[in-house]
Amino acid sequence: MNAPPEAPAAARPVVLVTGLSGAGKASILRVLEDLNFETVDNPPLRVLQELVGDGDQPIAAGIDTRTRGFVAADALGTLSYLRARSDIAVTLVYATADDTVLQRRYTETRRRHPLAPGGSLGSRVSDGIAREKALLEPLRDAADLVIDTSELPVATLRRMIEQRFKLEGAAPLALQVMSFAFPRGLPREADLVFDVRFLRNPYYDPALRPRTGRDPAVAAYIEADDGFAEFWGHLTGFLDPLLPRYVAEGKKYLTVAIGCTGGQHRSVLVAERLAEHLRGGGWRVDLTHRELPASEGVSAPLKLAEAGPPGTDALPAPAPAGATGREALTNTR
Repeated sequence: MNAPPEAPAAARPVVLVTGLSGAGKASILRVLEDLNFETVDNPPLRVLQELVGDGDQPIAAGIDTRTRGFVAADALGTLSYLRARSDIAVTLVYATADDTVLQRRYTETRRRHPLAPGGSLGSRVSDGIAREKALLEPLRDAADLVIDTSELPVATLRRMIEQRFKLEGAAPLALQVMSFAFPRGLPREADLVFDVRFLRNPYYDPALRPRTGRDPAVAAYIEADDGFAEFWGHLTGFLDPLLPRYVAEGKKYLTVAIGCTGGQHRSVLVAERLAEHLRGGGWRVDLTHRELPASEGVSAPLKLAEAGPPGTDALPAPAPAGATGREALTNTR
């Protein structure tokens, strides 16, 4: 029996973005970049053909009248050449807006229109708009998608581009969950910070102290806290409906940081449980334990500072001179 023929490889997406200056081309390119397109703004047309070349990386490129020696016929020739290739799928997007809207945008930003004749910033913008419209008219006629941004909020524009060009398998939100120790400072990249120092601390149990929140015995000890179940319900009940709202508003990266005193037990356990919970909901999650060595195993012992009396927050001992940040972080609870 003959084997079934292999399915043809999917054509690689190539998106060309053109249109009137001030109509949102740069915003469209930024969305495409967030969607993992390799983006370049305003390359010479011959360079664009070389850029597309071979390979599997989706490409997005801005083309407008700022291109050196721009001629609409040459741009159309490049478009025809690319569309003739069977290994890529080319989409030409044209961004436009009403003249009054473009005029207002240039007046508000006090930028000079690239095709405006010399003179004051605002008085000749209308001339530049008219010239650009005439030059780009052939590209508008050839466009696969024309977007009028006159009354279009940026968030709505983002959603339109995402719905049309989102790559298969692309995550809508890059989520990172991390544990950390408050005495070492808040993570600068954190968007949401939760303090779990109210939970019972395994540090004061000599048998659990050398272990981490990834150890089953430590996890059981923390989860036996009378307040853990209620806290967990509030935490997940807060985050579960929040994340889709972030996606709807166009947020691409979110870091949720869980902190405790030493970054070894409570924050590690909660971060582990939260990452597992979010992955179960279909999110792609990166998990980081800031205060644990990269090679730390489930029950690996750690170098410890002297413990203060129960109920106190003894800070880690100072790192020896010349110690690296990673070595210093192991000198905590």
